[in-house]
Amino acid sequence: MRPPAPEPLPYPVVDNHCHLDIADGDRWFRAEDAIEAARAVGVTRIVQIGCDLPSARWAVEAAATYDALVAGVALHPNEAPRLPDLDAAMAEIERLAGAHAKVRAVGETGLDHFRTGEEGRVVQVEAFRRHIDLAKRLDKTLVIHDRDAHDAVLDVLDAEGAPERWVMHCFSGDAGFARRCLDRGAYLSFAGTVTFKNARPLREALAIAPADRVLVETDAPYLTPTPYRGRANASYLVPLTMRTMAEVRDEDLGELCATVEANTETAFGGSW
Repeated sequence: MRPPAPEPLPYPVVDNHCHLDIADGDRWFRAEDAIEAARAVGVTRIVQIGCDLPSARWAVEAAATYDALVAGVALHPNEAPRLPDLDAAMAEIERLAGAHAKVRAVGETGLDHFRTGEEGRVVQVEAFRRHIDLAKRLDKTLVIHDRDAHDAVLDVLDAEGAPERWVMHCFSGDAGFARRCLDRGAYLSFAGTVTFKNARPLREALAIAPADRVLVETDAPYLTPTPYRGRANASYLVPLTMRTMAEVRDEDLGELCATVEANTETAFGGSW
């Protein structure tokens, strides 16, 4: 059973990272139902992220079909080392990234030292480098996945040069790492993890982030906010995360929603 819908937000926001295509047989994961459930609580737009070739193709098709969606396409850092032909896969990602005006992002890409061991990290770095280059050449927003790889992610970004717009998806660092990302021009995107009891360092990072650099996401169907942690996530649960974010930052909820909405448009290249 899905968690109940929370109280609607006083001002609309965008869920800037979602995987609508990852289904479990529940009707809520059909795109049209998920979009409507989100809209009913004030989450009026969604960035649909593809992280392998099938999901990237789906993301482009969904963005072209639904007014509420834009897309991001990439090879997830855990996907890249498994591919038999990285060159061919990257060529397809480049084609998809330019296939429609509603493809706003290259991502999620980055580094993952949790699920991929030393044997796959050289390929991860190469794929990350190629995605950075693609984002810059096509003027797309770069969406970064960083799991247990903070220093390595920034090392690659420093070596390659970050694009104009880039997002630390599901930011997972402390205040010190937040400052290092912000100094390089990042947007910090906070997910349901910020509501978890053991997330004090993450909340400290949120508290010090400048207002114009804060975004919100679900990473649905993962990272469901408290009090429904462990159940399937969806964009309609963003209000739970937003209310925690407003408390942490000691800000009016409506004002924070308006700020996050504006930030998301800027981060992803304008309204849709």
